[in-house]
Amino acid sequence: MSTGRIITALEKLIKLHKGLNELASRKTDIIKRSDMDALTALLNEEQKYVKAIAMVDQEREAAVGKFLQEGNSEMTKATMTDIIELVDISEKQELERLRAVLMSEAIALKEANILNQQLIYQSLQFINVSLDMFRPRTQEYNYEKSVQNKQRNAKSVFDSQA
Repeated sequence: MSTGRIITALEKLIKLHKGLNELASRKTDIIKRSDMDALTALLNEEQKYVKAIAMVDQEREAAVGKFLQEGNSEMTKATMTDIIELVDISEKQELERLRAVLMSEAIALKEANILNQQLIYQSLQFINVSLDMFRPRTQEYNYEKSVQNKQRNAKSVFDSQA
């Protein structure tokens, strides 16, 4: 019962997540510069990483399934914690280390994405404020009573004295 394929898949996932983190930091700089062409190119590159991560994650799931079959386990799916409990000490330490590195990369990616989302939101707010400044405001120049005053003075259809 070997975890070699699982370890290989986790190492690939870590490498891909590190690359995605680099793209996220580059995206922050691109958003700050408002370079739409570079942002489009970066988003295309980011999609390649996302697809690669999905493929490697499928490999990891297959490796976990094979590991569970070899170990005659009743489980069909297992978490990393479940697998760590099933292996010997040397593999346990390696899997725990890889899990910790992958989790830190995922957390860093999440934080970078939150920052990028906030930057984009602030850019959109700035654009809306700028557009509001350029839109002409309609002002009423007529000397009539406002519509609300007309409605208050209008006679009611209901005859209250009847």
